Amino acid sequence: MSAANRERRRGWRWPGVAGWRQGPPAGGGSCSRRRQRYVEKDGKCNVEHGNVGEPRRYLTDIFTTLVDLRWRLSLLVFVLAYAVTWLFFGLVWWLLAYCRGDLEHLGDHAWTPCVNNLNGFVSAFLFSIETETTIGYGHRVITDQCPEGTVLLLLQAILGSMVNAFMVGCMFVKISQPNKRAETLVFSSQAVVSLRDDRLCLMFRVGDLRDSHIVEASIRAKLIKSKQTPEGEFIPLDQTDLSVGFETGDDRLFLVSPLIISHEIDERSPFWDVSRHQLEKDDFEIVVILEGMVEATGLTCQARSSYLAEEVLWGHRFAPLLSLGQGRYEVDYGGFHRTVPVPTPACSARQLAAGPPRAWAPPAPRGEPLEEKGGDPDTPRQSNGTLASPEGR
Repeated sequence: MSAANRERRRGWRWPGVAGWRQGPPAGGGSCSRRRQRYVEKDGKCNVEHGNVGEPRRYLTDIFTTLVDLRWRLSLLVFVLAYAVTWLFFGLVWWLLAYCRGDLEHLGDHAWTPCVNNLNGFVSAFLFSIETETTIGYGHRVITDQCPEGTVLLLLQAILGSMVNAFMVGCMFVKISQPNKRAETLVFSSQAVVSLRDDRLCLMFRVGDLRDSHIVEASIRAKLIKSKQTPEGEFIPLDQTDLSVGFETGDDRLFLVSPLIISHEIDERSPFWDVSRHQLEKDDFEIVVILEGMVEATGLTCQARSSYLAEEVLWGHRFAPLLSLGQGRYEVDYGGFHRTVPVPTPACSARQLAAGPPRAWAPPAPRGEPLEEKGGDPDTPRQSNGTLASPEGR
């Protein structure tokens, strides 16, 4: 590490939560904070591996190494693998003809060469391509008076088949990777905290933009937050599971329309003692992971996103997206990220469970649905603001 980098990093320290925090400037004043995501909103992980020290480990799994390369490098390796093989065997064929004296008897019809019509390196290179790709134009052909040529032909045929199998397999796996399928799996830009069934819940929304579905979809959530143990050990970016229904099976999704994933803030939740005021000062990251099989290919797909503390809105809930059309439900993705404020206590879930008098206005009574901007007044809704069933219309 250069001296400039060491000097710059001295101004940074690990915070007590996820992200980097810069120390106060030498001249005093307030400290500036730069939040560093562990996982980007598009799912990319901000982790760089350095000083691995054993590059041979990547060579022992050369297939996965080639599949993980960028497309430009993969195409370069693909072209070079064939070009180098053709050039190598073309050189060997030329050397064989040169050593046997075939190049000195080009016009001698009484001489039987190893390969007919091989008169230089270019023709040897073309014969190498014809042999490995089994084109067989018929102009250049090996004769039966050259046993060493027969052995070389067998060797090139075997090695050429191995190169074909390896490179075609790499390209097939790379093309069929379901990474791009995750582009049509969307997460809400913000998470919300509000009451659901009289309990504080942390919620976010997921959706699938394609008509083909994700099979066996499941959702997970992790809290990324640094901590210090009572023994004085500092654990940077400690990962804590957030329950999103594993015990009840609610983490297994039928993702036909957008769903709101809920984490109930109970005594097992790391947010049990977090109030609205504490949330505004806290610094953490919530990583959400959606996994499932692509219906068209059967391959496993994973989509990721994350929420920083400032991306968690206290006292909001997601606006409804479903409406009932002509015999079907319609989803308006234009309001996928839209939230609406709702009455929510500012205390922590622990204080709410203790049962103190609530200092906020109650929600609308049953039978009087909440009016939300942008809703269709002709769409039937139940008392909780959701859609009425088609049978009840």
